[in-house]
Parts: sequence; structure tokens; C-alpha cells
Amino acid sequence: MDRFFVAACLLGLLATVAEAAEPAPAAAPAPVANVSAAAPDAAWLTKLTLAADGLAWSDELVRHDWRLQRCPGTDDWRILDPQEACVHAGSAAECRGAFTQLEAAGTIPPLTGEAVLVLHGLGENRASMQPLVKYLRRQLDATVLTVGYASPRTGIDGHGASLGRVVAGLPEATRLSFVGHSLGNIVVRRWMHQAPAAELARVHRMVMLGAPNQGSDLARMTANVWLLSKLAHGAAKDLVLHWPEIAKSLAVPPCEFGIVAGGKGDDRGYSTLLTGDDDAVVRVAETKLDGARDFLLLPVSHAAMMKNDAVQQATVTFLKTGRFAAAAGRDADE
Repeated sequence: MDRFFVAACLLGLLATVAEAAEPAPAAAPAPVANVSAAAPDAAWLTKLTLAADGLAWSDELVRHDWRLQRCPGTDDWRILDPQEACVHAGSAAECRGAFTQLEAAGTIPPLTGEAVLVLHGLGENRASMQPLVKYLRRQLDATVLTVGYASPRTGIDGHGASLGRVVAGLPEATRLSFVGHSLGNIVVRRWMHQAPAAELARVHRMVMLGAPNQGSDLARMTANVWLLSKLAHGAAKDLVLHWPEIAKSLAVPPCEFGIVAGGKGDDRGYSTLLTGDDDAVVRVAETKLDGARDFLLLPVSHAAMMKNDAVQQATVTFLKTGRFAAAAGRDADE
């Protein structure tokens, strides 16, 4: 079984164990202390802690790099500043009130004009998208936002609802575009299925990277292995056990959308477990979706897409023009 997918399933199991071990969830964790460059072990631990932390919280409001988050399944809310420090924690009402006060004071600047929302994949967090986000911010005349969701803690329906609240919380953004990696695309499509017409009218373009639009053969393999199917939790469980039902509630984007798939351009791909071309996690055929305005196959693996030059260039080109045609530098990932 592919290591990435198994890891995502195991993350779901760890979330379940943690919930069972702590029946009374603690308040939002204190910000992680700074560590010096002279303490590599502490720096590594900090990075690991932040990664795990990102899997436990979902964004509910996002303004630039300020965010209001909820720990799904609890009434634990918090506000993170652009340095990822928790500046307020408490109930939904308390945190929403504090967020409004920060906006009124000008600490959190308003967001107007065009915005691009970037969503990570299963078992990942916002940090995984940073190489691509940094490139988009240099190349686009738009506000680029990262949107995080706690993939092991709740299902695709819940993540779609959280994204809906993020979008509804951007009333002054005149135009919205989306970039999703892997499961992030399914979350966007789930939101689109239930979104109000007025919000869908603001959506301009969408770029899908390694999207399992037709489900996942790896997930189907997992469903046939008893232990792994039991380990799957949250969004992973939806892919493993509930895909036929989930697929019915996913919209074809009503905007211009393009798909970037990873593969070797042959019938073998990166994984020996999958039939046909693939990016080591998703088969090329699984990425396809009727209605796409453009499709691009690049020699890049699933996990390397966000830092691949050709993927970054193609994403910007599509967001600007609605086509991948001008993408260049299509180097295989190392």
C-alpha cells in the first residue's frame, strides 16, 4: 500500500486514540515556543508539533494570514496571527467577538479585490502548500489565502461546510479562484455542490492538482484490507468506504477549471501497485473530469507537485488565461 495513503489512515487512527484518551478536550494549545538555530532537535520537534497541530484545526474565517479556527467536534476555537501564534482561545462566540474587534482596530486588514484560495490534501496541512503559495504571491495581482482543514477529524461534508464559512466570510472579495491539491479539490467540489448561487457567481477559475476526481484505486485497495479499512478516519474513511455516496454530492465546477496530473506518460507510472500511468498516489485517469477547459500531464509525483517549477508556472498561467498553453520548464521531479 502506498506510504502516503497509509500514513493518512494512521493519522486518522491517532486522532481517534487521542480523543478517547482525553474525553474532556483542553482549551486551545498555547503557541509553540521559539527555538534557536543551535537546537536542531528542538526545531525538529517544533516542526512536528506544528504539523500535528495543523491536522487538528479547521479554518472558519481567513483574512490574509490571520485565521479563526475550530477544532472539529468540540467548542474549542482560537485565533492565529500571521506567525501562527494563538492570540485568543475560547468558545465560538468569544473568538468571533475577538476577531471582530481585531478587524475594527485595523490589526486585521480588510480583504478586497481578487482572492485565490489554496487547499492542501489528505493528511497534510497548510504548510505543504507554501512553495506554491509563495510563487503565486509573487506572480499574481491577487490576495492568496491558504485554507486548512483537519482531514483526520471529520468527513468531506464537514470540510465542505467549513470552506463555505470561509468563503461567506469574504464578502468584499470581488472574485474568487481556487487551487487544490489532491483531496483539497474534492472539498472545493463538495462546497460548490451546496453553495448559494450568489457565491458561485464570484468564482472565476480553478486549478486541480493531482485530484482524485473519479475516486482512488488506492482507497479501493484499502477497503479490501480489513485492518487498513478500520484505521481510516475522517476524510480518509470517506474515500475508503463511502466514495459512491460522496461522488454524488460533488459538483462539476461551474467556472473555468483545468487539471494537472502527474505521471510518466506511459502505462506504468510511478507506482507498481496501480494500473496505468499515475503520480504514485492518483492514477492519471482518476484525475479527469468532464467539463475541464484544459488538461496537463507533467512528469511529477503527487507529493512533489507544490514545489515543481512546471506545476507552479502552469497554475499561474491558467489562473491568468484559462489555459496551460504557456507553461514551460516541464522538468521531471527529482
